Amino acid sequence: MPTHTMRAVRLHEHGGPEVLRYDEVPVPEVGPGEVLVRVHAAGVNPPDWYLRDGMSNLPPETRPTFDLPVIPGTDVSGVVEAVAADVDAFTVGDEVFGLLRFPSFDGHAYAEYVAAPASDLALKPAGIDHVHAAGAPMSGLTAWQFLIEVGHDHPSPFQAAKHRPVRLDADVTVLINGAAGGVGHLALQLAEWKGARVIAVASGAHESFLGELGADEFIDYTTSRPEELVHDLDLVLDTVGGPDSTRFLRTLTRGGALFPVFFGEFDDEETAELGVTVSGTQVRSNGAQLAELGRLLDAGTVRVAIDSTFPLADTRAAHERAARGHIQGKIVLTIAQE
Repeated sequence: MPTHTMRAVRLHEHGGPEVLRYDEVPVPEVGPGEVLVRVHAAGVNPPDWYLRDGMSNLPPETRPTFDLPVIPGTDVSGVVEAVAADVDAFTVGDEVFGLLRFPSFDGHAYAEYVAAPASDLALKPAGIDHVHAAGAPMSGLTAWQFLIEVGHDHPSPFQAAKHRPVRLDADVTVLINGAAGGVGHLALQLAEWKGARVIAVASGAHESFLGELGADEFIDYTTSRPEELVHDLDLVLDTVGGPDSTRFLRTLTRGGALFPVFFGEFDDEETAELGVTVSGTQVRSNGAQLAELGRLLDAGTVRVAIDSTFPLADTRAAHERAARGHIQGKIVLTIAQE
């Protein structure tokens, strides 16, 4: 069993990477439906720095509530240390990975131990290490829920209609904007797995990387405007999203769809005139879907690329790396284990 205290990174105030503090805190207690995970690695994701800066980029009505100090982080890979009496899906010693309690900000993953809902976890694929497993949950489930299966009935805070993925097969052409990032590089591989033709958009430094992952065509957005080079697309997955997403509407064929991961404002009249759909969803924790993704990871059908790793004590440096952008794959925190 663990000692009574552990090291964790906490926010005591909002701000830049300098507000991340390496603290000693109590080991969490396991509640009903939970397991205690000794964390070996924790993924770094955009919501982590949204939380750090006070979520100023989100509309006030969509901001979750939380109290400071708070331990950020949602993505973990580690070993089960203790199990609540009502949990039978896992046993002590199991290697697991998961996206914890998202879309709340109660994941508390930047720590040596975390109390995790068993329903949010899946067995870690035996064929990959904890670092790669920790890079998979949020990005992989985002790609899965946008492209393959939503897996829940919770409405998106950004749209009334339920998100419906597009059927992907050899007759479908998909453009992925931001294809080298966490969601993008996994979405590319899932679309290829389904047989779709994939056009990857990223900066030129990522061309060979995306070609190795299976991209059929590459567009360097630093030297050309992708919306001027492509047309009659069936689907655009814009992992960058935001206001600039509207530029992709006219690249779509009638009946096509634009899926912005980070939603922006769209003109309903314009989309109706073009005969296209704009749709998104909010990723949610889902252990069953993660188990499906885990099988693809174990088989090597999908792989997680690691941009960089940082010790938990150097979380500030990890967030500084994220702020510089042009990330290839995932940033992961490593937690030293005896």
